[in-house]
Amino acid sequence: MEAPSRTVSDQAPPLVGYDVFGADRALAEAVDRHLPAELLDGAREELRALGRATGSEQVREWGEQANAFPPRLRTHDRHGRRIDEVDFHPAWHRLLGKAVAAGLTDAWDRPGGHVRRAAGFLVATQAEAGVGCPVSMTHAAVPALRAEPEVAAVWEPLAVSRVYERELRPVATKAGALLGMGLTEKQGGSDLRANTTSARPLAADGEYLLTGHKWFCSAPMSDAFLVLARAPGGLTCFLVPRVLDDGSRNAFALQRLKDKLGNRSNASAEVEFDGTTWARRVGEEGRGLRTVMGMVAATRLDCVLGSAALMRQAVAQAVHHASYRSAFGGPLAGKPLMRNVLADLAVESEAATVLGMRLAAAYDAGTERERALLRIAVPAAKYWVTKRCVPVVAEALECLGGNGYVEESGMPRLLRESPLNSVWEGAGNIQALDVLRALRTEPAALDAYLREVGEARGADPRLDRAIRGVLTELADLEGVEGRARRLAERMALVLQGALLVRWAPPEVADAFCAGRLGGDSGAAFGTLPPTLDLRAVVERARPVE
Repeated sequence: MEAPSRTVSDQAPPLVGYDVFGADRALAEAVDRHLPAELLDGAREELRALGRATGSEQVREWGEQANAFPPRLRTHDRHGRRIDEVDFHPAWHRLLGKAVAAGLTDAWDRPGGHVRRAAGFLVATQAEAGVGCPVSMTHAAVPALRAEPEVAAVWEPLAVSRVYERELRPVATKAGALLGMGLTEKQGGSDLRANTTSARPLAADGEYLLTGHKWFCSAPMSDAFLVLARAPGGLTCFLVPRVLDDGSRNAFALQRLKDKLGNRSNASAEVEFDGTTWARRVGEEGRGLRTVMGMVAATRLDCVLGSAALMRQAVAQAVHHASYRSAFGGPLAGKPLMRNVLADLAVESEAATVLGMRLAAAYDAGTERERALLRIAVPAAKYWVTKRCVPVVAEALECLGGNGYVEESGMPRLLRESPLNSVWEGAGNIQALDVLRALRTEPAALDAYLREVGEARGADPRLDRAIRGVLTELADLEGVEGRARRLAERMALVLQGALLVRWAPPEVADAFCAGRLGGDSGAAFGTLPPTLDLRAVVERARPVE
């Protein structure tokens, strides 16, 4: 007989063996809403397969292994020759291979491609966020590649391929390739115009040699990188392959890997170009910023989706735990105060998911109005959703109590990951200033935004008042830079509220409008008015089908 002291009771079972997509009602409804009817069956089948894999015990274990054994830099081989390679645990390659095979780099020309990919990205990120970087970079590189048709003809088919080949070799011999990005430098950070890397033209048209240093180089194991450098005609975009056509290694010296707070399964590096680094121009000289901005916008949307994924996984874990755990005479999830906390977190998670998927649908639509909406809504969403990720994950961790504070729960890994998307691709101030830039230079962007939120006018008085408040803010742009964060926040909240009022169940929209737009809550989670239907909100967020 087992000793009583060894009996385990009142512990929630691990959240494994479930369909991450099918169990997420908000995400599944968004896919149904934004995809044409003729694509739904195929998309659901794809996403459910990915959801079952993501929720499996095997894939969860891969995520743990990829973080327990982070990447390691090898600058030289045993003979002293420079190789500049990064070694990853096999679990990392398995996760990345699944993401590529699921089509997470293939969106631009596939019918409904952005919605399908966004849903898949949101699902796969819940297993391990670190592989999101190379997936996102490769996906986002496509519009930049198209600025140079000859380059796109070679690299785009490899970027959108569903084949992952980890070996570094000439691209002519590969069925799929990954692309990274190297834009920022130590003296400039987000100020890309301060870049000092130089590009010297060679005799062959479009070929250059680069000299310089990149402070953050994303996904350094990739097959090629889009970088910015100063050519004679100004700041220009270049493609830098790791392996040249003759099979020799390009001069691409990895100086060190960053020792990061989170995102530890993924490698981020400093890289040096020594004056012999061969590069191919992408787009015209002097138009480098314009060339890469399409890439940056796409990765910013992935920041929104990545944060939504972290929030969803954290909330799913919290609701799952509270549904099984008993305290003070009954199930924890049934206690009024815990129910309030869980409902508040669930509303925030659903608002992030609905907004991210709406923006993905705008990419698929491709109309002038939708492109204008993206111009202002992406930086506003990137600003606000990524900011909300940290407090959501921290509060969800607290719902598990001491269990949430130990590594085995997976919650500390989510918490370490949660600030990343706010920093990546331009921190909060950059996003807020980009909202102002759109307001000042692109009147169509504001018009598209107002039309979008106007679709929900009259459905909730709190939303109507919030819309009027945004209009009042916009009417007085005196000293607006100092309050750009406030403006970006209010615009994002109003857009989220409008989307939820139109598409979410009434109890979710009611809770959002009360807590975010109506001023009827406190600063912390769990302070929603108790008169709301919080039980229904929590039940909707439970990770069961």
